[in-house]
Amino acid sequence: TGDGRYLIDGAVVDLKTREDITESARGSARLRAIDKIGEENMVVFDAPSSQHTITVFTDIDCGYCRKLHEQIGAYADEGISVRYLFFPRSGANSPSFDKAVSVWCADDRQEAMTRAKSGEKLPSKSCRNPVAEHMELGQLMGIRGTPAIVLDSGEMVPGYVEPKRLAALLEQKSAQN
Repeated sequence: TGDGRYLIDGAVVDLKTREDITESARGSARLRAIDKIGEENMVVFDAPSSQHTITVFTDIDCGYCRKLHEQIGAYADEGISVRYLFFPRSGANSPSFDKAVSVWCADDRQEAMTRAKSGEKLPSKSCRNPVAEHMELGQLMGIRGTPAIVLDSGEMVPGYVEPKRLAALLEQKSAQN
C-alpha cells in the first residue's frame, strides 16, 4: 500500500484464461538469468536428438540428484538435454561445495560428474569456477532443495521426476505454448 503498511504476496491470475501471470513472468525471468550464466558455465549432457533442455540445480551428495543422474541416458533417450548448475545445499566451504569445485576443475567434467554422483571420491582440485555464482542464482530463485528442475518453459519443478514422466510434462508444456 501507499503507506507501506500492507504487502500483497501471491499470484496474479487472469480469471478469464486461468493463466497464472505471475508464474509466467517468473519463468521468463528464470530463463533470462540462466541464459546469462551461459552453457559454457554449466556441465551439459546433450541428448543426441534433443527436443527439450532442462536446467537442474544439483548437489553431488543429494540422493535424488544421484538418482536423476543415474538415468541421464534415459533422459537423453527421451530427447531431453540436461544442463547442471551446482547447488551444494550445505553451503560454501563444505565438502559438497568442494566436490562441486573438483568436478568443475576436472579435465572431463561430464565424467567427473558421473563419478562423483556414483559416490566415487575425486581428487581435490581448485580452479576458477562458477559454483558460488550458481548457488547465488539458486538462492535468488528461492531454491530450497535439490534437484530443482527448470523446464525449457521457465517453470520450476522441485524434486526428482523420472524420464518418461518428465518428457510427457515437457510435451504438455510445449503444446500449451
